[in-house]
Amino acid sequence: MPEHNPATGPTAPGSSLEFLSGRPWTASYVDGVAHDLDLPDTSLSHMFERSVGLFGSKAAVSFFGVDVTYEQLGKDVERAAEGLRQLGVEAGDRVALVLPNCPQHIVAFYAAMRLGAIVVEHNPLYTAPELRHQFEDHGARVAIVWDKTAAAVQSLPQDVGLEHIVSVDITSAMPRLMRTALRLPLKKLREQRAALTAPAPGTTPWKELLAHEPVAHDHPYPTAHDLAVLQYTSGTTGLPKGAMLTHRNLESNAAMGSAWLHASSDEVFYGALPLFHAFGLTLGMTLAMSLGATLVLFPTPRPDLIVGAMKKRQATVLPAVPPVYQKVMELADRKGVSLAGLKMGVSGAMALPVHLVDEWEQRTHGMLVEGYGLTECSPLVSCNPLNSLRKAGSIGIPFPSTDIRTVDPETMEDVARGEEGELWVSGPQVFQGYWKRPDATAETLVDGWLRTGDMVTVDDDGFIRVVDRLKEIIITGGFNVAPSEVEAALRTSDAVEDAAVVGLKNEDGTEIVVAAVIPAAGQAFDEHALREHCYAKVTRYKVPRRIVEVDDLPRTMLGKIQRRLVREELEGKNIDLSHKG
Repeated sequence: MPEHNPATGPTAPGSSLEFLSGRPWTASYVDGVAHDLDLPDTSLSHMFERSVGLFGSKAAVSFFGVDVTYEQLGKDVERAAEGLRQLGVEAGDRVALVLPNCPQHIVAFYAAMRLGAIVVEHNPLYTAPELRHQFEDHGARVAIVWDKTAAAVQSLPQDVGLEHIVSVDITSAMPRLMRTALRLPLKKLREQRAALTAPAPGTTPWKELLAHEPVAHDHPYPTAHDLAVLQYTSGTTGLPKGAMLTHRNLESNAAMGSAWLHASSDEVFYGALPLFHAFGLTLGMTLAMSLGATLVLFPTPRPDLIVGAMKKRQATVLPAVPPVYQKVMELADRKGVSLAGLKMGVSGAMALPVHLVDEWEQRTHGMLVEGYGLTECSPLVSCNPLNSLRKAGSIGIPFPSTDIRTVDPETMEDVARGEEGELWVSGPQVFQGYWKRPDATAETLVDGWLRTGDMVTVDDDGFIRVVDRLKEIIITGGFNVAPSEVEAALRTSDAVEDAAVVGLKNEDGTEIVVAAVIPAAGQAFDEHALREHCYAKVTRYKVPRRIVEVDDLPRTMLGKIQRRLVREELEGKNIDLSHKG
Protein backbone atom coordinates (compact mmCIF):
# COMPACT_ATOMS: atom_id res chain seq x y z
CA MET A 1 0.00 0.00 0.00
CA PRO A 2 1.28 3.53 -0.72
CA GLU A 3 2.45 5.27 2.42
CA HIS A 4 1.67 8.82 1.36
CA ASN A 5 -1.54 10.25 2.80
CA PRO A 6 -1.37 14.04 3.04
CA ALA A 7 -3.30 15.83 5.74
CA THR A 8 -5.38 18.24 3.72
CA GLY A 9 -7.68 19.59 6.42
CA PRO A 10 -11.17 20.87 5.65
CA THR A 11 -12.06 21.42 2.02
CA ALA A 12 -14.21 24.47 1.42
CA PRO A 13 -16.73 24.06 -1.43
CA GLY A 14 -15.31 25.59 -4.62
CA SER A 15 -11.79 25.87 -3.25
CA SER A 16 -8.79 24.65 -5.17
CA LEU A 17 -8.12 22.12 -2.42
CA GLU A 18 -11.49 20.45 -2.84
CA PHE A 19 -10.91 20.23 -6.60
CA LEU A 20 -7.27 19.13 -6.44
CA SER A 21 -7.82 16.52 -3.74
CA GLY A 22 -9.61 14.50 -6.43
CA ARG A 23 -6.41 14.44 -8.53
CA PRO A 24 -8.08 15.46 -11.82
CA TRP A 25 -4.70 15.19 -13.57
CA THR A 26 -4.66 11.40 -13.40
CA ALA A 27 -7.08 11.37 -16.34
CA SER A 28 -4.17 12.62 -18.45
CA TYR A 29 -1.72 9.94 -17.32
CA VAL A 30 -0.30 7.64 -19.97
CA ASP A 31 -1.93 4.21 -19.78
CA GLY A 32 -0.13 2.06 -17.25
CA VAL A 33 1.16 4.88 -15.04
CA ALA A 34 0.00 4.12 -11.50
CA HIS A 35 -1.66 6.86 -9.48
CA ASP A 36 0.36 5.82 -6.42
CA LEU A 37 3.69 4.08 -5.98
CA ASP A 38 4.46 0.96 -4.00
CA LEU A 39 7.84 1.75 -2.47
CA PRO A 40 10.15 -0.84 -0.90
CA ASP A 41 11.29 -0.16 2.66
CA THR A 42 14.94 -0.18 1.62
CA SER A 43 17.72 2.26 0.78
CA LEU A 44 19.55 3.53 -2.29
CA SER A 45 22.32 1.06 -1.43
CA HIS A 46 19.88 -1.84 -1.73
CA MET A 47 18.54 -0.36 -4.97
CA PHE A 48 22.02 -0.08 -6.46
CA GLU A 49 23.02 -3.61 -5.42
CA ARG A 50 19.85 -5.02 -7.02
CA SER A 51 20.92 -3.56 -10.35
CA VAL A 52 24.47 -4.87 -9.92
CA GLY A 53 23.06 -8.36 -9.27
CA LEU A 54 20.66 -8.26 -12.21
CA PHE A 55 22.78 -6.51 -14.84
CA GLY A 56 26.36 -7.36 -13.88
CA SER A 57 27.83 -7.73 -17.36
CA LYS A 58 26.01 -4.76 -18.85
CA ALA A 59 27.54 -1.30 -19.31
CA ALA A 60 26.46 0.85 -16.39
CA VAL A 61 28.49 3.93 -17.25
CA SER A 62 30.19 5.07 -20.43
CA PHE A 63 32.70 7.92 -20.32
CA PHE A 64 34.47 9.07 -23.48
CA GLY A 65 34.08 5.65 -25.05
CA VAL A 66 35.16 3.65 -21.99
CA ASP A 67 32.47 1.37 -20.52
CA VAL A 68 32.24 0.30 -16.89
CA THR A 69 29.97 -2.68 -16.23
CA TYR A 70 27.59 -2.91 -13.29
CA GLU A 71 29.74 -5.66 -11.84
CA GLN A 72 32.90 -3.53 -11.95
CA LEU A 73 31.04 -0.49 -10.64
CA GLY A 74 29.72 -2.56 -7.74
CA LYS A 75 33.20 -3.81 -6.86
CA ASP A 76 34.59 -0.27 -6.93
CA VAL A 77 31.80 0.91 -4.63
CA GLU A 78 32.54 -1.85 -2.11
CA ARG A 79 36.27 -1.09 -2.10
CA ALA A 80 35.78 2.67 -1.88
CA ALA A 81 33.31 2.15 0.97
CA GLU A 82 35.94 0.24 2.92
CA GLY A 83 38.49 2.94 2.11
CA LEU A 84 36.16 5.56 3.55
CA ARG A 85 35.52 3.40 6.59
CA GLN A 86 39.27 3.21 7.16
CA LEU A 87 39.32 7.02 7.11
CA GLY A 88 36.82 6.96 9.97
CA VAL A 89 33.57 7.55 8.08
CA GLU A 90 30.55 6.26 10.02
CA ALA A 91 26.79 6.32 9.61
CA GLY A 92 25.48 9.88 9.80
CA ASP A 93 28.83 11.48 8.93
CA ARG A 94 28.85 13.92 6.05
CA VAL A 95 31.07 13.13 3.06
CA ALA A 96 31.59 16.09 0.73
CA LEU A 97 31.82 15.48 -3.02
CA VAL A 98 33.36 18.24 -5.14
CA LEU A 99 33.39 16.48 -8.51
CA PRO A 100 32.33 16.99 -12.12
CA ASN A 101 30.47 14.25 -13.97
CA CYS A 102 32.71 11.18 -14.08
CA PRO A 103 32.48 7.49 -13.12
CA GLN A 104 34.34 8.18 -9.86
CA HIS A 105 31.52 10.52 -8.84
CA ILE A 106 29.02 7.67 -8.99
CA VAL A 107 31.34 5.31 -7.11
CA ALA A 108 31.96 7.90 -4.37
CA PHE A 109 28.23 8.59 -4.05
CA TYR A 110 27.22 4.96 -3.54
CA ALA A 111 30.30 4.15 -1.43
CA ALA A 112 29.34 6.82 1.11
CA MET A 113 25.73 5.59 0.99
CA ARG A 114 26.84 2.03 1.75
CA LEU A 115 28.22 3.19 5.11
CA GLY A 116 25.09 5.14 5.97
CA ALA A 117 26.96 8.42 5.53
CA ILE A 118 25.32 11.57 4.17
CA VAL A 119 26.59 12.77 0.78
CA VAL A 120 26.97 16.53 0.36
CA GLU A 121 27.16 17.59 -3.28
CA HIS A 122 29.14 20.67 -4.32
CA ASN A 123 29.72 22.54 -7.56
CA PRO A 124 33.38 21.85 -8.46
CA LEU A 125 33.66 25.31 -10.05
CA TYR A 126 32.85 27.10 -6.79
CA THR A 127 35.44 29.45 -5.37
CA ALA A 128 36.95 28.89 -1.93
CA PRO A 129 34.65 31.49 -0.28
CA GLU A 130 31.57 29.81 -1.80
CA LEU A 131 32.74 26.40 -0.58
CA ARG A 132 33.61 27.75 2.86
CA HIS A 133 30.02 28.67 3.71
CA GLN A 134 28.81 25.17 2.87
CA PHE A 135 31.67 23.32 4.60
CA GLU A 136 31.19 25.41 7.74
CA ASP A 137 27.51 24.51 7.61
CA HIS A 138 27.70 20.72 7.11
CA GLY A 139 30.99 19.98 8.89
CA ALA A 140 32.20 17.09 6.70
CA ARG A 141 35.47 15.56 7.89
CA VAL A 142 36.15 13.82 4.55
CA ALA A 143 35.95 15.37 1.08
CA ILE A 144 36.37 13.63 -2.28
CA VAL A 145 37.39 16.27 -4.78
CA TRP A 146 38.47 16.77 -8.36
CA ASP A 147 42.24 17.22 -8.21
CA LYS A 148 41.93 20.54 -10.04
CA THR A 149 39.81 21.93 -7.18
CA ALA A 150 41.90 20.42 -4.38
CA ALA A 151 43.74 23.69 -3.76
CA ALA A 152 40.48 25.56 -3.16
CA VAL A 153 39.33 22.92 -0.67
CA GLN A 154 42.72 22.83 1.01
CA SER A 155 42.57 26.59 1.51
CA LEU A 156 39.54 26.29 3.78
CA PRO A 157 40.34 27.21 7.40
CA GLN A 158 40.95 24.44 9.89
CA ASP A 159 37.88 25.31 11.90
CA VAL A 160 35.58 23.90 9.20
CA GLY A 161 36.59 20.47 10.56
CA LEU A 162 37.89 18.90 7.35
CA GLU A 163 40.43 16.14 8.09
CA HIS A 164 40.91 14.13 4.88
CA ILE A 165 40.89 15.18 1.23
CA VAL A 166 40.77 12.44 -1.41
CA SER A 167 41.73 13.76 -4.85
CA VAL A 168 40.36 12.29 -8.06
CA ASP A 169 42.15 12.38 -11.40
CA ILE A 170 39.16 12.07 -13.74
CA THR A 171 41.41 11.51 -16.78
CA SER A 172 42.13 8.01 -15.49
CA ALA A 173 38.58 7.12 -16.50
CA MET A 174 38.79 8.68 -19.96
CA PRO A 175 41.99 7.72 -21.81
CA ARG A 176 40.60 9.04 -25.09
CA LEU A 177 39.80 12.49 -23.76
CA MET A 178 42.81 14.31 -25.15
CA ARG A 179 42.34 13.06 -28.68
CA THR A 180 38.56 13.33 -28.91
CA ALA A 181 37.81 16.43 -26.88
CA LEU A 182 40.91 18.58 -26.64
CA ARG A 183 42.17 17.63 -30.12
CA LEU A 184 45.82 18.22 -29.21
CA PRO A 185 48.81 17.24 -31.38
CA LEU A 186 50.52 14.08 -30.14
CA LYS A 187 53.52 15.83 -28.50
CA LYS A 188 51.34 18.36 -26.73
CA LEU A 189 48.95 15.53 -25.85
CA ARG A 190 51.68 13.73 -23.89
CA GLU A 191 52.73 16.91 -22.10
CA GLN A 192 49.17 17.85 -21.23
CA ARG A 193 48.31 14.37 -20.02
CA ALA A 194 51.40 14.29 -17.79
CA ALA A 195 50.35 17.61 -16.23
CA LEU A 196 46.75 16.54 -15.74
CA THR A 197 47.62 13.23 -14.12
CA ALA A 198 50.01 14.72 -11.55
CA PRO A 199 48.52 14.03 -8.11
CA ALA A 200 47.28 16.96 -6.04
CA PRO A 201 49.93 17.46 -3.32
CA GLY A 202 48.90 16.87 0.26
CA THR A 203 45.88 14.70 -0.61
CA THR A 204 45.06 11.00 -0.67
CA PRO A 205 44.87 9.72 -4.27
CA TRP A 206 41.54 8.16 -5.21
CA LYS A 207 43.25 4.94 -6.28
CA GLU A 208 44.27 4.32 -2.66
CA LEU A 209 40.59 4.07 -1.67
CA LEU A 210 40.09 1.44 -4.36
CA ALA A 211 43.10 -0.57 -3.13
CA HIS A 212 41.17 -1.87 -0.10
CA GLU A 213 39.32 -5.15 0.24
CA PRO A 214 35.52 -4.88 -0.16
CA VAL A 215 33.55 -3.64 2.82
CA ALA A 216 32.20 -6.48 4.99
CA HIS A 217 28.87 -7.89 3.81
CA ASP A 218 27.46 -7.63 7.31
CA HIS A 219 28.29 -3.96 7.69
CA PRO A 220 24.96 -2.24 8.54
CA TYR A 221 23.02 -0.74 5.66
CA PRO A 222 21.14 2.56 5.90
CA THR A 223 17.34 2.51 6.09
CA ALA A 224 14.78 4.13 3.85
CA HIS A 225 14.27 6.96 6.33
CA ASP A 226 17.92 7.79 7.01
CA LEU A 227 19.35 10.97 5.51
CA ALA A 228 21.12 10.26 2.24
CA VAL A 229 22.01 13.66 0.78
CA LEU A 230 22.40 17.28 1.78
CA GLN A 231 21.61 19.18 -1.39
CA TYR A 232 22.30 22.90 -1.15
CA THR A 233 19.76 25.16 -2.76
CA SER A 234 20.85 27.64 -5.42
CA GLY A 235 20.60 30.54 -3.02
CA THR A 236 18.42 32.73 -5.26
CA THR A 237 16.65 34.05 -2.16
CA GLY A 238 19.60 34.14 0.24
CA LEU A 239 22.61 32.06 1.27
CA PRO A 240 22.36 28.41 0.20
CA LYS A 241 20.69 26.06 2.69
CA GLY A 242 21.21 22.31 2.89
CA ALA A 243 18.04 20.45 1.96
CA MET A 244 17.89 17.16 3.89
CA LEU A 245 16.88 14.30 1.58
CA THR A 246 16.35 10.73 2.76
CA HIS A 247 16.87 7.49 0.86
CA ARG A 248 13.06 7.30 0.59
CA ASN A 249 12.86 10.83 -0.87
CA LEU A 250 15.37 10.02 -3.60
CA GLU A 251 14.24 6.49 -4.34
CA SER A 252 10.60 7.57 -4.66
CA ASN A 253 11.63 10.29 -7.11
CA ALA A 254 13.54 7.75 -9.20
CA ALA A 255 10.46 5.50 -9.19
CA MET A 256 8.28 8.42 -10.32
CA GLY A 257 10.60 9.17 -13.22
CA SER A 258 10.77 5.52 -14.22
CA ALA A 259 6.97 5.16 -14.23
CA TRP A 260 6.49 8.42 -16.14
CA LEU A 261 8.93 7.54 -18.90
CA HIS A 262 7.87 3.87 -19.09
CA ALA A 263 11.61 3.33 -18.96
CA SER A 264 13.44 0.01 -18.89
CA SER A 265 16.95 -1.39 -18.60
CA ASP A 266 17.30 -0.96 -22.37
CA GLU A 267 17.46 2.83 -22.05
CA VAL A 268 20.58 4.86 -22.72
CA PHE A 269 20.55 8.02 -20.61
CA TYR A 270 22.80 10.93 -21.51
CA GLY A 271 24.16 12.46 -18.31
CA ALA A 272 24.94 15.97 -19.51
CA LEU A 273 23.31 17.65 -16.52
CA PRO A 274 25.68 18.05 -13.55
CA LEU A 275 25.35 15.19 -11.05
CA PHE A 276 25.87 17.63 -8.18
CA HIS A 277 22.58 19.30 -9.13
CA ALA A 278 19.29 17.74 -8.02
CA PHE A 279 18.01 17.38 -11.62
CA GLY A 280 21.13 15.56 -12.80
CA LEU A 281 21.39 13.50 -9.62
CA THR A 282 17.90 12.02 -9.96
CA LEU A 283 17.86 11.57 -13.76
CA GLY A 284 21.32 10.00 -13.71
CA MET A 285 22.67 8.81 -10.38
CA THR A 286 19.42 7.26 -9.13
CA LEU A 287 16.93 6.80 -12.00
CA ALA A 288 19.33 5.32 -14.56
CA MET A 289 21.05 3.14 -11.95
CA SER A 290 17.71 1.90 -10.55
CA LEU A 291 16.69 0.65 -13.99
CA GLY A 292 19.95 -1.07 -14.88
CA ALA A 293 20.19 1.32 -17.81
CA THR A 294 23.39 2.69 -19.38
CA LEU A 295 24.42 6.21 -18.37
CA VAL A 296 26.67 8.05 -20.83
CA LEU A 297 28.40 10.77 -18.81
CA PHE A 298 29.65 14.15 -20.01
CA PRO A 299 31.82 16.40 -17.82
CA THR A 300 30.09 19.41 -19.37
CA PRO A 301 26.98 19.71 -21.59
CA ARG A 302 28.97 20.64 -24.70
CA PRO A 303 26.92 20.02 -27.86
CA ASP A 304 29.98 18.70 -29.73
CA LEU A 305 30.53 16.01 -27.09
CA ILE A 306 26.84 15.06 -27.11
CA VAL A 307 26.56 14.88 -30.90
CA GLY A 308 29.87 13.01 -31.11
CA ALA A 309 28.64 10.41 -28.62
CA MET A 310 25.49 9.84 -30.68
CA LYS A 311 27.63 8.43 -33.48
CA LYS A 312 28.69 5.59 -31.17
CA ARG A 313 25.82 5.00 -28.75
CA GLN A 314 22.51 6.68 -29.48
CA ALA A 315 20.68 8.11 -26.48
CA THR A 316 17.08 7.15 -25.82
CA VAL A 317 16.62 9.67 -22.97
CA LEU A 318 18.20 13.13 -22.91
CA PRO A 319 17.43 15.30 -19.86
CA ALA A 320 18.60 18.85 -20.55
CA VAL A 321 17.67 22.53 -20.66
CA PRO A 322 16.24 24.30 -23.75
CA PRO A 323 19.50 25.89 -24.98
CA VAL A 324 21.19 22.46 -25.06
CA TYR A 325 18.42 20.97 -27.21
CA GLN A 326 18.66 23.90 -29.63
CA LYS A 327 22.45 23.72 -29.96
CA VAL A 328 22.46 19.92 -30.32
CA MET A 329 19.98 20.18 -33.20
CA GLU A 330 21.98 22.87 -34.95
CA LEU A 331 25.26 20.98 -34.64
CA ALA A 332 23.71 17.64 -35.62
CA ASP A 333 22.37 19.28 -38.79
CA ARG A 334 25.81 20.66 -39.67
CA LYS A 335 27.53 17.36 -38.95
CA GLY A 336 24.93 15.23 -40.68
CA VAL A 337 24.21 13.24 -37.50
CA SER A 338 20.76 11.71 -37.17
CA LEU A 339 18.84 12.26 -33.93
CA ALA A 340 16.23 9.66 -34.85
CA GLY A 341 15.76 7.13 -32.08
CA LEU A 342 16.03 9.62 -29.24
CA LYS A 343 12.71 8.69 -27.65
CA MET A 344 12.42 11.13 -24.79
CA GLY A 345 13.67 14.57 -23.89
CA VAL A 346 12.87 15.95 -20.44
CA SER A 347 13.41 19.69 -20.11
CA GLY A 348 13.53 21.74 -16.92
CA ALA A 349 14.91 24.83 -15.15
CA MET A 350 13.42 27.30 -17.64
CA ALA A 351 10.48 27.70 -20.01
CA LEU A 352 10.47 25.38 -23.02
CA PRO A 353 9.57 27.24 -26.27
CA VAL A 354 6.84 25.60 -28.35
CA HIS A 355 8.80 26.01 -31.58
CA LEU A 356 11.72 24.12 -30.04
CA VAL A 357 9.46 21.20 -29.16
CA ASP A 358 8.18 21.04 -32.73
CA GLU A 359 11.67 21.16 -34.26
CA TRP A 360 13.08 18.58 -31.86
CA GLU A 361 10.27 16.10 -32.39
CA GLN A 362 10.50 16.40 -36.17
CA ARG A 363 14.16 15.42 -36.02
CA THR A 364 14.02 12.72 -33.35
CA HIS A 365 10.53 11.25 -33.96
CA GLY A 366 10.38 11.16 -30.16
CA MET A 367 8.87 13.51 -27.59
CA LEU A 368 10.17 16.54 -25.70
CA VAL A 369 8.25 17.54 -22.58
CA GLU A 370 8.69 20.18 -19.92
CA GLY A 371 8.81 19.31 -16.24
CA TYR A 372 9.18 21.10 -12.93
CA GLY A 373 10.98 20.45 -9.72
CA LEU A 374 12.94 21.99 -6.90
CA THR A 375 15.72 20.81 -4.65
CA GLU A 376 13.35 20.39 -1.71
CA CYS A 377 11.39 17.80 -3.72
CA SER A 378 14.36 15.63 -4.72
CA PRO A 379 13.53 17.40 -7.24
CA LEU A 380 10.67 16.04 -9.39
CA VAL A 381 7.14 17.43 -8.83
CA SER A 382 5.37 17.53 -12.19
CA CYS A 383 5.83 16.91 -15.89
CA ASN A 384 3.84 16.97 -19.08
CA PRO A 385 2.61 13.49 -20.00
CA LEU A 386 4.21 11.70 -22.91
CA ASN A 387 0.97 11.70 -24.90
CA SER A 388 -1.24 14.02 -26.93
CA LEU A 389 -2.81 15.52 -23.79
CA ARG A 390 0.30 17.53 -22.89
CA LYS A 391 -0.07 21.30 -22.85
CA ALA A 392 2.56 23.65 -24.22
CA GLY A 393 3.55 26.41 -21.83
CA SER A 394 2.64 24.41 -18.74
CA ILE A 395 4.91 22.50 -16.37
CA GLY A 396 2.59 19.52 -16.65
CA ILE A 397 0.77 17.55 -14.00
CA PRO A 398 1.88 16.02 -10.70
CA PHE A 399 3.79 12.76 -10.65
CA PRO A 400 2.30 9.63 -9.00
CA SER A 401 1.86 9.82 -5.21
CA THR A 402 2.10 13.61 -5.42
CA ASP A 403 -0.57 16.06 -4.27
CA ILE A 404 -0.74 19.81 -4.81
CA ARG A 405 -2.77 22.80 -3.66
CA THR A 406 -2.76 26.54 -4.41
CA VAL A 407 -2.68 28.91 -1.46
CA ASP A 408 -2.84 32.66 -0.88
CA PRO A 409 0.61 33.36 0.65
CA GLU A 410 -0.78 36.25 2.71
CA THR A 411 -3.86 34.62 4.25
CA MET A 412 -2.53 31.02 4.06
CA GLU A 413 -5.95 29.96 2.79
CA ASP A 414 -6.62 27.96 -0.35
CA VAL A 415 -7.60 30.15 -3.29
CA ALA A 416 -10.66 29.61 -5.42
CA ARG A 417 -10.45 27.08 -8.21
CA GLY A 418 -8.44 28.36 -11.16
CA GLU A 419 -7.09 31.43 -9.36
CA GLU A 420 -3.44 32.31 -8.89
CA GLY A 421 -1.83 31.03 -5.71
CA GLU A 422 1.39 29.65 -4.25
CA LEU A 423 2.01 26.04 -5.19
CA TRP A 424 2.17 23.69 -2.20
CA VAL A 425 3.31 20.08 -2.63
CA SER A 426 2.91 16.90 -0.58
CA GLY A 427 4.43 13.53 -1.41
CA PRO A 428 7.15 11.02 -0.53
CA GLN A 429 9.75 13.14 -2.35
CA VAL A 430 9.31 16.18 -0.04
CA PHE A 431 12.45 16.87 1.98
CA GLN A 432 12.85 16.68 5.75
CA GLY A 433 13.82 20.32 6.23
CA TYR A 434 16.92 22.49 6.08
CA TRP A 435 20.09 21.36 7.81
CA LYS A 436 20.43 23.27 11.11
CA ARG A 437 17.74 25.75 10.01
CA PRO A 438 14.64 25.05 12.13
CA ASP A 439 13.14 28.50 11.51
CA ALA A 440 13.53 28.24 7.73
CA THR A 441 12.14 24.71 7.89
CA ALA A 442 9.07 25.85 9.81
CA GLU A 443 8.42 28.56 7.23
CA THR A 444 8.70 26.12 4.34
CA LEU A 445 7.00 22.98 5.69
CA VAL A 446 3.45 23.60 6.88
CA ASP A 447 1.38 20.66 8.16
CA GLY A 448 3.21 18.25 5.86
CA TRP A 449 3.01 20.54 2.83
CA LEU A 450 5.99 22.14 1.12
CA ARG A 451 5.65 25.81 0.20
CA THR A 452 7.46 26.06 -3.13
CA GLY A 453 7.56 29.86 -3.34
CA ASP A 454 6.22 29.63 -6.92
CA MET A 455 3.00 31.39 -7.88
CA VAL A 456 0.91 29.24 -10.24
CA THR A 457 -2.48 28.63 -11.73
CA VAL A 458 -3.97 25.15 -12.20
CA ASP A 459 -6.51 24.50 -14.96
CA ASP A 460 -9.48 22.14 -14.94
CA ASP A 461 -7.33 19.22 -16.08
CA GLY A 462 -4.77 19.78 -13.32
CA PHE A 463 -2.08 21.28 -15.55
CA ILE A 464 0.11 23.80 -13.75
CA ARG A 465 1.36 27.10 -15.16
CA VAL A 466 4.00 29.09 -13.30
CA VAL A 467 3.40 32.82 -12.93
CA ASP A 468 6.62 33.60 -11.10
CA ARG A 469 8.76 33.09 -8.02
CA LEU A 470 6.91 34.50 -5.02
CA LYS A 471 10.04 35.93 -3.43
CA GLU A 472 11.22 37.52 -6.68
CA ILE A 473 8.01 39.45 -7.30
CA ILE A 474 8.63 43.21 -7.44
CA ILE A 475 6.21 45.46 -5.62
CA THR A 476 6.19 48.93 -7.15
CA GLY A 477 3.60 51.58 -6.44
CA GLY A 478 1.53 49.00 -4.62
CA PHE A 479 1.39 46.75 -7.69
CA ASN A 480 3.02 43.34 -8.12
CA VAL A 481 5.35 42.89 -11.08
CA ALA A 482 6.42 39.41 -12.19
CA PRO A 483 10.02 39.67 -13.51
CA SER A 484 9.54 36.81 -15.98
CA GLU A 485 6.69 38.66 -17.68
CA VAL A 486 8.79 41.77 -18.30
CA GLU A 487 11.76 39.64 -19.38
CA ALA A 488 9.55 37.88 -21.92
CA ALA A 489 8.45 41.26 -23.28
CA LEU A 490 12.05 42.42 -23.67
CA ARG A 491 13.07 39.19 -25.40
CA THR A 492 10.49 39.79 -28.14
CA SER A 493 12.63 42.70 -29.35
CA ASP A 494 15.03 41.86 -32.17
CA ALA A 495 17.57 44.07 -30.38
CA VAL A 496 17.68 41.81 -27.29
CA GLU A 497 19.50 38.51 -26.91
CA ASP A 498 18.55 37.99 -23.26
CA ALA A 499 17.32 39.95 -20.25
CA ALA A 500 16.90 39.81 -16.49
CA VAL A 501 14.53 41.99 -14.48
CA VAL A 502 14.87 42.79 -10.78
CA GLY A 503 13.68 45.30 -8.21
CA LEU A 504 16.08 47.93 -6.85
CA LYS A 505 15.36 50.10 -3.82
CA ASN A 506 15.06 53.84 -4.41
CA GLU A 507 16.21 56.42 -1.87
CA ASP A 508 12.75 56.48 -0.30
CA GLY A 509 12.75 52.69 0.05
CA THR A 510 10.31 52.02 -2.76
CA GLU A 511 11.12 49.33 -5.31
CA ILE A 512 11.95 50.26 -8.90
CA VAL A 513 11.79 47.88 -11.87
CA VAL A 514 15.21 47.63 -13.54
CA ALA A 515 16.34 45.43 -16.45
CA ALA A 516 19.76 44.14 -17.43
CA VAL A 517 19.91 43.43 -21.15
CA ILE A 518 22.38 41.66 -23.45
CA PRO A 519 22.03 43.29 -26.89
CA ALA A 520 21.55 40.96 -29.85
CA ALA A 521 24.53 40.50 -32.14
CA GLY A 522 24.94 43.44 -34.49
CA GLN A 523 22.31 45.52 -32.68
CA ALA A 524 22.99 48.87 -31.01
CA PHE A 525 21.76 49.31 -27.44
CA ASP A 526 19.00 51.94 -27.22
CA GLU A 527 17.42 52.22 -23.78
CA HIS A 528 14.64 54.56 -24.90
CA ALA A 529 13.65 52.33 -27.83
CA LEU A 530 13.52 49.25 -25.59
CA ARG A 531 11.30 51.05 -23.11
CA GLU A 532 8.95 52.07 -25.92
CA HIS A 533 8.95 48.44 -27.03
CA CYS A 534 7.90 47.37 -23.52
CA TYR A 535 5.07 49.92 -23.38
CA ALA A 536 3.44 47.98 -26.20
CA LYS A 537 3.82 44.67 -24.38
CA VAL A 538 3.04 45.21 -20.68
CA THR A 539 1.11 47.56 -18.39
CA ARG A 540 2.87 50.88 -17.83
CA TYR A 541 3.88 50.25 -14.22
CA LYS A 542 5.68 47.06 -15.30
CA VAL A 543 7.96 48.84 -17.78
CA PRO A 544 11.52 49.12 -16.39
CA ARG A 545 12.45 52.60 -15.26
CA ARG A 546 16.04 51.83 -16.21
CA ILE A 547 17.41 49.36 -18.74
CA VAL A 548 21.13 48.68 -18.44
CA GLU A 549 23.40 47.13 -21.07
CA VAL A 550 25.48 44.14 -19.87
CA ASP A 551 27.84 41.72 -21.58
CA ASP A 552 26.53 38.63 -19.82
CA LEU A 553 24.14 37.46 -17.11
CA PRO A 554 25.05 35.22 -14.15
CA ARG A 555 23.56 31.75 -14.48
CA THR A 556 23.44 28.44 -12.68
CA MET A 557 25.14 25.37 -14.17
CA LEU A 558 21.79 24.57 -15.79
CA GLY A 559 21.68 27.95 -17.51
CA LYS A 560 19.04 29.55 -15.31
CA ILE A 561 19.53 33.27 -14.67
CA GLN A 562 20.34 34.08 -11.04
CA ARG A 563 18.36 37.24 -10.38
CA ARG A 564 19.89 37.68 -6.92
CA LEU A 565 23.34 38.07 -8.51
CA VAL A 566 21.94 40.35 -11.21
CA ARG A 567 20.48 42.55 -8.47
CA GLU A 568 23.82 42.67 -6.64
CA GLU A 569 25.68 43.64 -9.82
CA LEU A 570 23.22 46.41 -10.65
CA GLU A 571 23.32 47.74 -7.10
CA GLY A 572 27.08 48.10 -7.50
CA LYS A 573 26.66 50.30 -10.57
CA ASN A 574 24.97 53.13 -8.61
CA ILE A 575 22.31 53.55 -11.27
CA ASP A 576 20.32 56.78 -11.24
CA LEU A 577 16.85 55.39 -10.58
CA SER A 578 15.18 58.77 -11.00
CA HIS A 579 16.31 58.93 -14.62
CA LYS A 580 14.44 57.39 -17.54
CA GLY A 581 16.99 56.93 -20.32
